[in-house]
Amino acid sequence: MQDNLVIVESPAKAKTIEKFLGKDYIVKSSFGHIRDLSKKELGIDIQNNFTPHYEISPDKKKVVAELEKLAKSAKTIWLASDEDREGEAISWHLSQVLNLDPKTTKRIVFHEITKNAILHAVENPRSIDMNLVNAQQARRILDRLVGFELSPVLWKKIKPSLSAGRVQSVAVRLIVEREREIMAFQSTEYYRVVADFTLQDAQGKVSNFKAELNKRLATEQEALALLERCKTATFKVLHVDQKPSKRNPPAPFTTSTLQQEAGRKLGMSVSQIMSVAQRLYEAGYITYMRTDSVNLSGQAIAAAKEEVIREFGEKYSEVRNFKTKTKGAQEAHEAIRPSYMNRSEIDGTLQEKRLYNLIWKRTMASQMASAQIERTVVDIEIEGAPERFVATGEVIKFDGFLRLYSESTEDDTPESETAILPVMQVGDRPEAQNITASQRFTQSPARYSEASLVKHLEELGIGRPSTYAPTISTIITRGYVVKENRDGIKREYLQLKLDKGKVSRKILSEQVGKEKNKLSPTDIGMIVTDYLDEQFTAIMDYNFTATVEKQFDEIAEGTKSWVDMLNEFYSAFHPKVDQALESQPVKSNQPRLLGTDPKSGKPVLVKVGRFGPVAQIGGAEGDPDKPRFASLKKGQLVASITLEEALDLFTLPRHIGSFEDKEVVIGIGKFGPYVRHDGKFVSLARTDDPYTIELSRAIELIEEKRQKDQKGKEPIQTFPEEPGLQVLNGRYGPYIAFNGKNYRIPKGEDPATLTLEQIREIIAKSKK
Repeated sequence: MQDNLVIVESPAKAKTIEKFLGKDYIVKSSFGHIRDLSKKELGIDIQNNFTPHYEISPDKKKVVAELEKLAKSAKTIWLASDEDREGEAISWHLSQVLNLDPKTTKRIVFHEITKNAILHAVENPRSIDMNLVNAQQARRILDRLVGFELSPVLWKKIKPSLSAGRVQSVAVRLIVEREREIMAFQSTEYYRVVADFTLQDAQGKVSNFKAELNKRLATEQEALALLERCKTATFKVLHVDQKPSKRNPPAPFTTSTLQQEAGRKLGMSVSQIMSVAQRLYEAGYITYMRTDSVNLSGQAIAAAKEEVIREFGEKYSEVRNFKTKTKGAQEAHEAIRPSYMNRSEIDGTLQEKRLYNLIWKRTMASQMASAQIERTVVDIEIEGAPERFVATGEVIKFDGFLRLYSESTEDDTPESETAILPVMQVGDRPEAQNITASQRFTQSPARYSEASLVKHLEELGIGRPSTYAPTISTIITRGYVVKENRDGIKREYLQLKLDKGKVSRKILSEQVGKEKNKLSPTDIGMIVTDYLDEQFTAIMDYNFTATVEKQFDEIAEGTKSWVDMLNEFYSAFHPKVDQALESQPVKSNQPRLLGTDPKSGKPVLVKVGRFGPVAQIGGAEGDPDKPRFASLKKGQLVASITLEEALDLFTLPRHIGSFEDKEVVIGIGKFGPYVRHDGKFVSLARTDDPYTIELSRAIELIEEKRQKDQKGKEPIQTFPEEPGLQVLNGRYGPYIAFNGKNYRIPKGEDPATLTLEQIREIIAKSKK
């Protein structure tokens, strides 16, 4: 019998805590939530003050039975789940299910798994905070109400198997609205003019620097006119502005800033970041990873100061107390920081090491001195012209925190970098070596990355630290949003260059529109968003969603009743559901007419069909011919595809030439794109585009398949003493062939090393 039973959420956490507590304590894991709302029907008694009906999850019954047995024999039970609302709810569910006596049950919380933190928590237990529990219950119940009542509306009005969610649907709306902005965007051209100057100082030293025209030119004619004026113009420094400035370090990480920075710098998804951070926390390396707070404890600040001075010296140290600006920050404890400041490296996987290193650097940088910078802006006059060239430069006089850490942004580009300028005085006359006017194009708004979506959701007050990762995972899993890469397209642009008194004109090309891991809506995501926006305006409203979050905060603070909050919501929401079910079917999913097929004269339209988005030729009323269908390519949308793009989809099957006097055809079948030759089919690789693949590549694939098939036909083993016996490669793996009959090779046996005696034994047993 143990005197003390400690129940935590995860086995990894249990293992770490067990090291700090003595032999009088046994630490066990509940493996997260042990029960949830019943999956039979709604699981909520709406008439009886929204009473939830909870049931133990089937996969947790064994865990609960073990915990019940241990709880009965322990003198004191310590509930040590996480310190946020979900953790509080887990402790409450455990106390209810295990029927724990409040007199012998203690609730303890800690935001880091260190010996001091654990022992301090044990010395300062408290009771379960029902305000936090009720805030979690209100969120869970409200989200179940929305999902349970909205989903059947979508099944009836749009398509079976669809689902909706309060935060998820609003997140999809953001992505859909951004896509529509991109679709509506009209790119305009302009000319960016950059001059390469040289300047000779009094000692004869020549320096080079660049300067950019202070305005964009709208047309090629304007650019040519400027270059013509510059042919004979002289240049003079009109104004030199030197300003000392400083750059302050960013605050330590909160959940959302960690998700944004690790997404940009390490290329990790939000769910990966949270999973790795959870492992770091459970191993005792970092403080709790779900927090809105940028605050650091006095002890952490002192430890960081000591480490900064030891590593970089006194002048790099500057103590800072960051204040949390987020209203209603529910986890107002500490920012995410290392448990021990003097531990700059850890053991673990590569991802764990990289994420820990980022957290350590950010925390240390927050306690370092500002970087001292001198910014220089030089205006250069073009004789006889109203325009100016402007050169900007930056010199870091003291690197401060930049010695350790530099924050990234969503639009880090080489063009945004500033150069170091030579010393210049008003009246200096730099000489232009060449001046280049490059045709540029205005860019559409960027699609969201996971990091920028989290940032926008946080700015709107939608969701909380614990919700961002599951929200993004859910909308991708449900097929409303896809995360994909785009290769971009080749675009030509004009470059005019004045060099040695002559203007040259060149057509150059560049790759534009390349994207990596960006979020874009699917057709069904757009249709569902349009429908919900029309029928359930309040649910899709950003302010409403943010207000609901504030109400959860008020419940957590004990200033609002969770039953009243749900009553207010449901009394307005439920009539809308009834109204939507009685209304006419949705019109959002109507086919979109693109135009007429020039070959057949039949209408070309696109729609979301039973198996996804398709283009269709024909099918009009009275048309005796069957309509033709073609699936849309990855990245194409019903809302934005053009007639030309749709007609291209019908170019398959493509006859691309002949090989060995037999035709080579490219098509798309049930199992994807293929090459057909001599009655045989060969799958295209993922990197092959069926619409552009050439004959040489198709022949390569045909020959690769032949070699593979030939290799598969060669016997693995033959036996001279038993000519009718072979070990062969088959469609479902290696097998034994003997006198016209086939025999399975037992699992675990290596077909290449089987002896004749072993094979005879297998055959004998198989006969029996």
